[in-house]
Amino acid sequence: MTHMSHISASEPRLDQEEAAKWLRLKVVNRRIVARDIVAFDLEDPAGEPLPVFAAGAHVDVRAGDGLIRQYSLCNDPRERHRYRLGILLDPQSRGGSAAIHAGFAEGELVDIGMPRNLFPIRDKARPALLFGGGIGITPILAMAHELEAAGASFALHYCVRDASRAAFLDEIGAGALAPHCKVHFDDGAAEQRLDVAALLAGADRRTDLYVCGPAGFIDHVRSEARRVGWPDDQIHSESFDAAVDLSGGSFELIAERSGRRFIVPPGKSPAQVLLDAGIDVPVSCEQGICGTCLCDVLEGTPDHRDLIQSDEEKASNKQIALCCSRSLTPVLRIDL
Repeated sequence: MTHMSHISASEPRLDQEEAAKWLRLKVVNRRIVARDIVAFDLEDPAGEPLPVFAAGAHVDVRAGDGLIRQYSLCNDPRERHRYRLGILLDPQSRGGSAAIHAGFAEGELVDIGMPRNLFPIRDKARPALLFGGGIGITPILAMAHELEAAGASFALHYCVRDASRAAFLDEIGAGALAPHCKVHFDDGAAEQRLDVAALLAGADRRTDLYVCGPAGFIDHVRSEARRVGWPDDQIHSESFDAAVDLSGGSFELIAERSGRRFIVPPGKSPAQVLLDAGIDVPVSCEQGICGTCLCDVLEGTPDHRDLIQSDEEKASNKQIALCCSRSLTPVLRIDL
């Protein structure tokens, strides 16, 4: 299926089943909010209210040339008239962010998936510490709005390399959010840099931590929290640059419904092998962070390398993320 990033009103409409999964929205505002980061406001062309979302939600975005990418909604969830995306032009872009930066102009109609939430606020009655690193501020900003609206106890710490890369400062540093927020610059004075251990030392032990950003930033926050005894079930994260490790030995993959067998070699994912053989596999992020390619396991034990399933779901071995996982057994049989 080919997905276009520019869709005119005269183009054929999606079929009924496909249309139910997508919203065709209009880019009503496009503005640069930081170095290499553009914010897009999307609204219903007829002015209808958009489906409700909760902080932490993301949407699929059709970015052109068959690409679908995931981006967090970063506006106040109380808003029903718009969805806002903040999208970084990734220097390592596999095509998605580059196509959106180049092509999503004001007035364009674009296809956006229904909001999905894999990174929700667990309990607004508990104190929260929010950590956003770089473009990871997007879901964290929506969380700050939701927590402020609920009258919850929270603090937001936004970490960026330098001032030119700090997005949405007008929103973070003014109005109702300002008393809760602090920005940390890597190139700034030592006393204003992020000190996770110090923050946690003075925090209520019931506090939930929410962290989003590059993998290194998340690892730093997680490791510091664990070092001072923070429970894993109070540390919640979402990564924007999950690395895919496809190392390991070959294994046999049996696609039960297709009646075909394949050898998956080191360095290739099951999804790549299946797609090369002409078997239709739904893929999107190709990093194990969206869940599009989850498939039921009928036999064998997956080597789970995704970030979408919980530890309990992985332990059950009921599903495998075909874009990034491998097998711990010589044979893996899947329902495909």
